[in-house]
Amino acid sequence: MSSSKFVLIFLCFILHCSPSVRYGTKDDKPVLKSQTLFHSSDIMEGRASYYGKQFHGRKTANGEIFDMYQKTAAHRELPFDTILKVTNKANKRSVIVRINDRGPFKSDRIIDLSYGAAQDIDMIGEGVAEVSIEILRLGDAD
Repeated sequence: MSSSKFVLIFLCFILHCSPSVRYGTKDDKPVLKSQTLFHSSDIMEGRASYYGKQFHGRKTANGEIFDMYQKTAAHRELPFDTILKVTNKANKRSVIVRINDRGPFKSDRIIDLSYGAAQDIDMIGEGVAEVSIEILRLGDAD
């Protein structure tokens, strides 16, 4: 097999296995699907998890001390201080969070919520929930 065919097959495999995240806007106008181009009012859908006690009191990626009871979250790419509305799709409960950390580190998840935020949308028992995330205000670039 030629190296160009191998590269093409490898790229198709990587793209096919990437997490299922849809980007759009409130009024369903198409948006570039690049995970690095975000706009205020963008909407993302995927799986959320949460973190708490094991990180309580440690520094977050932006240098703050993590408080598991605050309404904060970790996202791989959104700028710090971005404000999001996260809605649990199963029960329609929502919480407003601020990005202050990086993660999640599992490829099938799009956001890690603090314990306090996860409590607000009633996902503590399951540990993972299907969510919709709306960007309310973008933070400054990191």
